[in-house]
Amino acid sequence: MTKPTLFICQSCCFSEDHCSTQPADGRVLLEQVKAKVQSHELHIQPVGCLWDCGRACVVAFTAPNKPTYLFSTIPTESASDLIEFAEKYTQSKTGNVPHPQFPEGLQEVAIAKIPYMR
Repeated sequence: MTKPTLFICQSCCFSEDHCSTQPADGRVLLEQVKAKVQSHELHIQPVGCLWDCGRACVVAFTAPNKPTYLFSTIPTESASDLIEFAEKYTQSKTGNVPHPQFPEGLQEVAIAKIPYMR
């Protein structure tokens, strides 16, 4: 069984005035998720851009034969919410996670649920 992947945009910044000597907000979120994740059932994949730059931070969950979920405008302190969602997504045979079961911090930042290709 192929494990789900959490893509995290590592170039996202909440402000256009972001200081270039500081890590991007997406990079901060990535490092926080990596530090907190306990499971080997989730692959964390940093990416250069998820193409929603005006609404940082942006992440996507995907797995074979499961829908892809896209979230945007995620605060950098949301690592625990992402890990909680990843657990629900991983445990679901179909990958369907009902919106009311999203962690509270992700309920207002979901952008899309993209069906998988058959």
